[in-house]
Amino acid sequence: MAHVREPELTATAPVPAAVAASPLPPAPAYGRRSIAEVLTSAAASLGVPGFKNTLHLPAAQKVCVVLADGLGRNLLKQKTAHTPFLRSVLQADQGKVPVSLDSAFPSTTAASLASFGTGLPAGQHGLVGYDVLDPDQDRVVNMLGNWDADVDPHEWQPFPTVFERAAGHVDVTTVSLPQFSNSSMTQAALRGGRFSTGTTSHARTGAAAGAMAGAGAALMYFYVNALDKAGHRHGCQSPQWEHQLEELDATVRRLNAALPPGTTVLLTADHGMVDVPESQRIDYSAEPALLAGVRHTAGEPRMVHLYLEDGTDDAARSRLLENWRSRFGERIWAFTRQEAIAGGLFGDVRAEVAPRIGDVMIAARDSLALYDMRRVRPTALEVVGQHGSLTKAEREVPLLCFTADGSKAPRR
Repeated sequence: MAHVREPELTATAPVPAAVAASPLPPAPAYGRRSIAEVLTSAAASLGVPGFKNTLHLPAAQKVCVVLADGLGRNLLKQKTAHTPFLRSVLQADQGKVPVSLDSAFPSTTAASLASFGTGLPAGQHGLVGYDVLDPDQDRVVNMLGNWDADVDPHEWQPFPTVFERAAGHVDVTTVSLPQFSNSSMTQAALRGGRFSTGTTSHARTGAAAGAMAGAGAALMYFYVNALDKAGHRHGCQSPQWEHQLEELDATVRRLNAALPPGTTVLLTADHGMVDVPESQRIDYSAEPALLAGVRHTAGEPRMVHLYLEDGTDDAARSRLLENWRSRFGERIWAFTRQEAIAGGLFGDVRAEVAPRIGDVMIAARDSLALYDMRRVRPTALEVVGQHGSLTKAEREVPLLCFTADGSKAPRR
């Protein structure tokens, strides 16, 4: 596919030469109602000391947390015709347990899964994007599936995970795909407990049932990635995505029957997704004004980090922001690292983490994806479903809570 450069904006009115900065949306509800409170509340509901049940989960002997990568709350609500089991859960009363959560910022897997696994915002755990600057090496490093060999996951994210803290009190198990069992992402943010794998959803459901069949208290994390894969390749409005949503519904229904009776089952996600048409996947590296004074680019197409040359002054940074605002107008939020931190987007930020965040950040507000084609493969332009920004569709995820009936649970 050829590089796409948008000749004109799709807005009906022309964008003026100077555009005022748009106010940033509120920060994620860290500490109150975000993805970072799921495992910590689950541990507290099991009686593990040192945790607070912020989400008001029911007291339990066993908890299974299903995380469906890419399942935005808006999408789940739109497509309940494909989810008869989950629709019944959505329609039930879950008391004080909130029905939705905020993803971490950026609304991307690395940041949100790390917040999920540690109970911390990205400014603490340090996984502040899909790929970000490693200041010690002065190069961009990946935070998901292609970690730099010179980046130690335990040093990059030094805090104990919820699994590590809980493992001395309850049985802790992760059920996921084999390739994630010892990945750098797992080591950084999801380490601790036992890891059980299966290559199919049926196999993983069986593994989950077996792991939870013991008599003691147990905490389980059950990961599903097929929705996210289908969304990236085909779009979240595609038949392929809807098929994977139906498969998720079937998987949760099987877990309901296979887990021990009384198990608390939670379903949530790390982020939502929006579809970006081909014409709006734009190579910004073809426009010199958008890279004036920029040393490194990173992040992802809907949440770009721009790292400036050493010694760049405030005037040059302001000109760069103005160049982006003039080019894209109300289609983006353009803001500085300092504004992001002051606005709480990353939560409290450690001194070691701050330089990993772009000096200037560009977040998409509508169906727009921004690429530096100097450093990504042309196939990146084929991605349909995308996420990372601050829109409701990307940042709001569901939280479903119900008790498993255990009608087909194995007995020991």
